[in-house]
Amino acid sequence: MERPVNERQLAVLEWVEAGCPASVWETSSYKTTCQALQNRGLVTVSRKGGQWSVALTSAGRHYLAHGTYPPRRPRPRKAQAATPQPPPTRAQEIPAAGRKPSPPPRPRVTFTEQLLQELAGAGGRLVKCGSGPELEKWPSRVAAARRSGRIPETKELYGGWCRGGYEIKLVNMPAWRLAPLEPVPVPSRLVRPHTVVRAMQNESQPLGLTKPVQGRALRLIQALISATENEGHSSSAGQTGSAPPPHRRRRASPHFTITAQGQTVEFLVLQEQDRTEHVATEKELAEAKKNSWIRIPAMTTPRPNASASSSAAASRTGRANGPTPQGAP
Repeated sequence: MERPVNERQLAVLEWVEAGCPASVWETSSYKTTCQALQNRGLVTVSRKGGQWSVALTSAGRHYLAHGTYPPRRPRPRKAQAATPQPPPTRAQEIPAAGRKPSPPPRPRVTFTEQLLQELAGAGGRLVKCGSGPELEKWPSRVAAARRSGRIPETKELYGGWCRGGYEIKLVNMPAWRLAPLEPVPVPSRLVRPHTVVRAMQNESQPLGLTKPVQGRALRLIQALISATENEGHSSSAGQTGSAPPPHRRRRASPHFTITAQGQTVEFLVLQEQDRTEHVATEKELAEAKKNSWIRIPAMTTPRPNASASSSAAASRTGRANGPTPQGAP
């Protein structure tokens, strides 16, 4: 019997069904998940012409609709010698046309669709109560819902722990978030760095980033500060030369701040971490079979992303979230 897909695999499967929209995944680890789904016959992965692509199979569409794998066709049996059959009973003599047809199977409702329905009925706010593993699953379910592409474009989904349990809110996006933005040019070289950027350059390891991404991160900061000061806003340097541990990355001191219209916004520059699904080795499988207390990790150890195109991301640690530059050189 095939194992049901986990929440991460279900989120990727829904993403493929939605047409693989861009800017959903922060890293390329979804390709590893697609490979696992292909091994189950739910998607097909292609690399023709050096271009990676993925598509749903009929089994994948069936799983999204019903939550189960399609039934397997029975293997044809070998021909056997004809044996006399007993006379049909009264129940067998009833023609098939006289039987009531079985109702069609109900389409499966995904976690995201169910959550949106609950939020709509509760006025946009839910508090999930209880304890144990079931309650602990809600942060990952909310994260999967954000990646699914099913959240309305004018809405934002929030989740966080509160006194009564785990609070989930679906709120209207502020008007300024929907306004069209002009692209900010990023310099190819730091010819005249801003005083904030110069303070970072004086550190041996600016912002706690690895060397392949330091230059791009500083150029992004230079572009952001220059654009805001051209609009009449101010900026100042914060605590540089340090990197928070992964479990405290959102609570560290800001690397720089920008003050606009009387509101100070704190920015923390972070390097994304790559994690992929761990493929168990023969030694790990043998040890786990021998010793029941051994657990094989589901994911690999996080490693700094060495790609300069997506590794540096600026986020606001105060009252709101800051921008994540995309497509900059």
